[in-house]
Amino acid sequence: MTQVPRRRFGRSGWSMPVFSTGGMRYQQEWNDLEPHQLRAESNALVAACIDASLSYGINHIETARGYGSSERQLGLAFKSLKRDELIVQTKIGIKENREEFIQSFETSMSMLDLPHVDLLSIHGINTREELARALDYAIPQMLEWRKQGRIRLIGFSTHGPADVIMQACFSGCFDYMNVHWYFINKDNWPAVQAAANQDMGVFIISPSDKGGRLWDPPEKLKKLCAPLTPMQFNDLFCLSHDEVHTLSLGASKPEDYDEHVRAMQWYEDRKAISGRISEKIHAEIDRVFGEGWWRSYAAGVPTPERSPGGLHIREILRLYTWAHALDMVDFAKSRYNMFGNGGAWFPGAAPGEFDEAQLDAVLQHSPHRKRIPGLLRDAHDLLKGEEVKRQSEEEKDDE
Repeated sequence: MTQVPRRRFGRSGWSMPVFSTGGMRYQQEWNDLEPHQLRAESNALVAACIDASLSYGINHIETARGYGSSERQLGLAFKSLKRDELIVQTKIGIKENREEFIQSFETSMSMLDLPHVDLLSIHGINTREELARALDYAIPQMLEWRKQGRIRLIGFSTHGPADVIMQACFSGCFDYMNVHWYFINKDNWPAVQAAANQDMGVFIISPSDKGGRLWDPPEKLKKLCAPLTPMQFNDLFCLSHDEVHTLSLGASKPEDYDEHVRAMQWYEDRKAISGRISEKIHAEIDRVFGEGWWRSYAAGVPTPERSPGGLHIREILRLYTWAHALDMVDFAKSRYNMFGNGGAWFPGAAPGEFDEAQLDAVLQHSPHRKRIPGLLRDAHDLLKGEEVKRQSEEEKDDE
């Protein structure tokens, strides 16, 4: 059986597989369940996914308090496995106070039925206010748990902007982070570099789903990525950067590992082959939108806080770029129609009408100032559909 490569996970020095098994997609429900409510076939599926993961040497198993029945079902699966051969991670929300934070952790430990977890993340440092609360009471409490041997590494997950992530990295309090960064969205690259500066472990969230719905790619993208599949290309692109250590695979069945593992036949040539494919994709984007578009579309574009009506102009342009140039319409629609519903997890007001004079004023430093109003209208015409919400009120990240 093929064993996936491993990398040093930042200053921990731990040997981490380049893929991790996320625990969101094989759980039975988005609610906590009692043991008698768990179906035998659902527990068997979780166990089969973990067995497949371990057969490839993927022994980093990641879940969260907000993933419904995932923790309890993993706790059952772990009973038949050797604890010292697993790297177990869970995540708990920042909460409003220390007492609630403690209770959330105790619930996780009870569900997992483990004496310790190897990695514990604060689930969702998306704003400066959340970071301040984390530094105020969560980090001191996590340090206590580490002294007690109940956790080993301290981390955070985030959907926040790069400046907030960088501030968290440079606090010096975290051993690793779970972050969104992949080929179709490189906005957080400065944050990844900040983590590398602090010798932190870097775990990439949702490379195949939020990274472009790559499990169901359009034919145009398939052709541009050949001889790889789009999912394999994105894997190798991410892993061509030494600052990145592991990518989350949100398996819903044992076969979901296969395509990723097959990509490892190109692992030694990952930089060259992903570089060639990157050039083809960028050339197609520039053919459709004009020379240099992929490099410059976000230049001079304000944040949602400074945009008329709170529009997330940068994100809308990004989604429209992939939808229009690469036929990634289903992916772009799934994100576009979340605007207005995601809070700090997916900022930006619901798109629609906007004041063009106000928009022109805030785009004065954009090289595409005159084009953007029309592109926003084109994006709305192409992508507007039924309102989309996150899968669960408790969902804080996804694999």
